Amino acid sequence: MSDDLIPPLALAAERLRYAGTMRRTCAPVRDLIGEDNIENAYAVQRHVVALQEISGAHVVGRKLGLMARTVQHQLGVHQPTIGTLMNTMQIPDGGVVPVRRLLQPLIEAEVVFRLGEDLDQPDIDADRARGAVAEVLAALEVVDSRIEGWDISAVDTIADNASAGLFVLAAEGRPLGDLDLRDLRMKMCRNGTVVSTGSGSDNFHGDPIRGLTWLAGEAHRRGTPLRAGQVVLAGALGPMVKIKEGDSFNAVIGDLPEVSVHFRSSVAAREAGVPA
Repeated sequence: MSDDLIPPLALAAERLRYAGTMRRTCAPVRDLIGEDNIENAYAVQRHVVALQEISGAHVVGRKLGLMARTVQHQLGVHQPTIGTLMNTMQIPDGGVVPVRRLLQPLIEAEVVFRLGEDLDQPDIDADRARGAVAEVLAALEVVDSRIEGWDISAVDTIADNASAGLFVLAAEGRPLGDLDLRDLRMKMCRNGTVVSTGSGSDNFHGDPIRGLTWLAGEAHRRGTPLRAGQVVLAGALGPMVKIKEGDSFNAVIGDLPEVSVHFRSSVAAREAGVPA
């Protein structure tokens, strides 16, 4: 299929773009792009990303969505998805987020790969993917569907950039070396209370490296290969948790440096120097 969008796809892209810009949820887009048309869904995602780039944002990486079976069960979508990370989505470690910036947010903990080499070949195995990783970090991802009431199918969430909202990377990472990510235990706390647990083996492919390998192949096939310097959110290691105003979250994954973020009112955010 050509990358040129036919009118229904353009309408789907505009529906999602408007919802994100105006901070209002919208109806699902599966009626416009086809209930099972994955290629149409990715075409819409590319178009929305292009519109963001025109506005001055730039791509900093990719994300794997719905990589934990617990998350698949939570959302009722049972296949992994790919999203695009923009610089405008990143929040500094320990940063403050105005809750009004979000629509219906959920948060999850995951590992992140920062790439030191391109992954731009059609057939990439796990050893090649592993060798391209410059460092691994702990992260928190805010998933935040533009679709009202999280009424999503696979094509809805893909078109909506894999329900990407914001992401927070730990201030420090560590070389991947011979670290077995399957053994990493994750613990995420809300206001000091544990609310989500899991491990690297809870990832959809049983190992975040396998997820990176799958993503590299899919990204190359779609003409958007992974590049050195980009980051890859490897997918949740445990259940997502709802976010409320006043919440603070932190996550520890194995012996990686922990990561944290705070969700505050507009007034509190301004007092912290963050535009509401």
